[in-house]
Amino acid sequence: MDSPIMTKQMSNEIQRNFIAEIKQKVRQAQYEALKVVNIHLIDLYWEIGRSISEKQILGWGKAIVPTLSKELQMEFQGIGGFSVGNLWLMAQFYSEYHLVENLVPLVREISWSKHIAILKKCKSDLERQFYILATKKFGWTKNVLITQIENKTYEKYLLNQTNFDQTLPDSIKNQAHLAVKDEYTFAFLNLSDNHSESQLENALVQNIRSFLLEMGHQFTFVGNQFRLQVNDKEYFIDLLLYHRQLQCLIAVELKIGEFLPEYKGKMEFYLSVLNDKIKLPNEKDAIGIIICKEKDRTIVEYSLKTSQMPIGVATYSTAPMLPKEYKNLLPDEKEIIKRINQNFMTNDEQ
Repeated sequence: MDSPIMTKQMSNEIQRNFIAEIKQKVRQAQYEALKVVNIHLIDLYWEIGRSISEKQILGWGKAIVPTLSKELQMEFQGIGGFSVGNLWLMAQFYSEYHLVENLVPLVREISWSKHIAILKKCKSDLERQFYILATKKFGWTKNVLITQIENKTYEKYLLNQTNFDQTLPDSIKNQAHLAVKDEYTFAFLNLSDNHSESQLENALVQNIRSFLLEMGHQFTFVGNQFRLQVNDKEYFIDLLLYHRQLQCLIAVELKIGEFLPEYKGKMEFYLSVLNDKIKLPNEKDAIGIIICKEKDRTIVEYSLKTSQMPIGVATYSTAPMLPKEYKNLLPDEKEIIKRINQNFMTNDEQ
């Protein structure tokens, strides 16, 4: 027979669950309402942009926009968004997007402020498509989106070097590709050029929030110098992370020099031990990321070709600028479209 105290505890627990459930329903309703408001706002701005663009084609002068702005602000006092600058952005938004087949279906997917960031900072249609889809998929805030654009995330994802196509199941390999960049920007560390591996590791741990933001929004921190024991010997992984969406451990090795083929063998050993001794029954096999100061792309390609373990090899920089040669390494438009569709469209449908 239940005691009165136990019965009261159960009653309190049921009440807390009930209240939590109602709160979640309110949050979901607020979110759905915001989505509807955003859709209507984007539709309005699209139509205003269309009207201004069409009048410009007909030869109307630029003076119409300041006049329109003044009239709208007088008529709809208290409603923002009708400044001269914003009206010109609406016109630019429509004129640069309406003939692009891949962009038109995406105009309702993110907020106006995020569209403005992409419109101002990205000139390529494919780059814009990438950031709209990534913002939608990962829930980036405006500030995170701007940081991702300034850090050249588009180029870094397209150029990443992994063997995931050969080593991971179809259900997760596309998401895994998005989890590994070709280069990481650690400008927030303020390290000297002659730093050691331990200094790099310690600085990343001390700046863990910025580090995880650069790695990606689904990463969580497990530990540094993570201890593995095999028989009577100890081994230590520089950084151990966990990827929530992939549901697997991520072993990260840091190297302050150029990538060497033997790094792959060491990482394979770590992944084998993690899979055998550390991973939980519900988790997928671990993935390795080797982050070096430099790499020869051909050597990396040959090194990963024969590996049966999922490994990515990246470089890091302590400066925010991406090397100019990256632009020359980008795949052609057809391949970029294919990768965007694989990494975003297919995953949303799964």
